[in-house]
Amino acid sequence: MGDEKSVLRWGGLAGMMVPIFFILTAVILLALVPSEPSDPEGLVMRFPEDRAAIAVGEGFYLVAVILLVTLFLALYRALRGTSVAPALFGSGLGLVGLVVLAVGALPNIAFNPISDLYHAPGATPEEQATLVLMWQSIQGIFNETDTVGFILMAIGFIVLGVAMLGSPAFGKRFGVVSIVLGVVVAVGMSILGVDSDSVIPFVLIAFMVFPLLFGWKLHSLSKGLQGA
Repeated sequence: MGDEKSVLRWGGLAGMMVPIFFILTAVILLALVPSEPSDPEGLVMRFPEDRAAIAVGEGFYLVAVILLVTLFLALYRALRGTSVAPALFGSGLGLVGLVVLAVGALPNIAFNPISDLYHAPGATPEEQATLVLMWQSIQGIFNETDTVGFILMAIGFIVLGVAMLGSPAFGKRFGVVSIVLGVVVAVGMSILGVDSDSVIPFVLIAFMVFPLLFGWKLHSLSKGLQGA
């Protein structure tokens, strides 16, 4: 009982902390990094000025992803007693999605060498143009992995929602909410991808609504075990 209480409490606290680090990410990237220029070359040109702010902001984003791992593991622990199959598969899909999201969490590592070559003394206009194309290609890969990561994470919550339907601790309300919001995020990301501002509502559901809602629920369940 003590171990389960600890797992639920840690998972609940982790979930409720995800929105905090996501907000920190947004504040830093929006406040300290200027809006994207219309010319792709502008991103490469100004990268040295934005490098530190991007690194800090994306670092907070990586922390949010790590905390979500804790949340998914705690949800599996809470749901496996009544619905082991959907609890296992839903958590597994969610964790795979988070791994994919983590791949693109620190883009500086990929973009630093390109920026250094672009700004190196003696770089010709032709070489710089090639580096800009490389930059765009790498960004396209990150966009693709992030899109897939969000879709897998959303499908994980859909399957976990099925597990919640059969769990007295969660009930049909949490199950239906998880399924409906998961479908919304999965469909929205599949259609739009992360390179469009239109996906902001879906990102907010994934990093604000889901973790806050289920983090609070897990923490409440841990208190119930303590009372018992």
